[in-house]
Amino acid sequence: MSEAPEETAWRVPGRVEVLGKHTDYAGGSVLVGAVDRAITARARRVAGPPGSLTATTDGGDPVTLRAGVDPGLEPGHWGRYLQTVLDRLTLNFGAGAAAHLSVSSDLPPASGMSSSSALVCATALALASLNGWDEDPRWIDSMPDRLSLAGYLAAVEGGRAWRDLPGTSGVGTRGGSEDHTGMLCGAQDRLLLAGFDPMRIDQTISFPAQWALVVGVSGVLAHKTGAALEDYNRGPSTVQAVLARWNESTGRTDASLAGAVRHLVGDATGEQAAGDPALKDLLGLCEPGYERQRIEQFLIESLVLVPAGARMIVAADPGVGEILHRSQELADRGLCNQVPQTRLMVSLARQAGAIGASSFGAGWGGSVYALVRADDAEAFAAQWLGAYRDREPGAEQAAVIVTRPGPGACRLL
Repeated sequence: MSEAPEETAWRVPGRVEVLGKHTDYAGGSVLVGAVDRAITARARRVAGPPGSLTATTDGGDPVTLRAGVDPGLEPGHWGRYLQTVLDRLTLNFGAGAAAHLSVSSDLPPASGMSSSSALVCATALALASLNGWDEDPRWIDSMPDRLSLAGYLAAVEGGRAWRDLPGTSGVGTRGGSEDHTGMLCGAQDRLLLAGFDPMRIDQTISFPAQWALVVGVSGVLAHKTGAALEDYNRGPSTVQAVLARWNESTGRTDASLAGAVRHLVGDATGEQAAGDPALKDLLGLCEPGYERQRIEQFLIESLVLVPAGARMIVAADPGVGEILHRSQELADRGLCNQVPQTRLMVSLARQAGAIGASSFGAGWGGSVYALVRADDAEAFAAQWLGAYRDREPGAEQAAVIVTRPGPGACRLL
């Protein structure tokens, strides 16, 4: 093992979920990529007791943390994400050297581009490099590649065990690994077609050179605390409840809803697979209303829209706009996670001539992306933002970002 450095830094980008709304934690498919905005965490050794961490952010109050000690910060405070990382790494690899962490970002917070997961990843990677944990045999055995590292960091955030590494409490959300996969495994001008039972990257998709992504930040912060956290966790809880009923009624031990679906229809995808009569055995276990609609949304999004959208994007087929429109409608009806502002942004993008548009991320605020012709991207962005601000009172925090899929996390020092 080489000598641990005095200082290290990691840059972790946000991500854009092109298709695959709330499918990852059910084991389903997603189409995801990194963006060119990121969080950077710089860690350096300081005097102090092992397992201690001080941290600062752009313009924020500093925090002082100790492994295993509640910091007394309010729910959702950025320091609580650092505390989760510190507790988990200490449990898995031992108390690290006292450190100071400087966090900087050009990734808008609570915008749907998963700034919270980027913060978790950047903090964990910086502390691991500072302490040499990423050269520890336990680290290497459990995370031999970028994809398994994404799985571990998702488990850190979610409070789950990863292979032989036990879990802690997590940050409170019961999500999946999509965000971390996009951030760790993203590549320039590529989207990832990924699945999560088992965790894998099925294909990397070339993003058309003649297209651009314009991300519209609605200005409605997608917080995951209080009632919003309950709303977010309702989706994973519903999926787990249906899966438990399925396993109990069949005597099976499927690890995910996608596993149950695969047992019924095999590896088939498309409209025929989503409408296979065999799925009635699963749908019949759902309560009417939200639960049934939630599972139907998963089946169509994962089996139909994700693979169809991937094929169309590879071919630069503008028909993908109808795929995105259907995904948006399903989210509104099946996930019940849209707000008036994201609905308005999608509508205005289509009116302004976008190839397609859809909200993405957890929901209840956040961002919308539009697929547009690259030559028109800057003009489209200005027109879209202006139209949104004209229609939406109090949209001063709204913004637009012209981007393309970018590279994944990288070590800077």
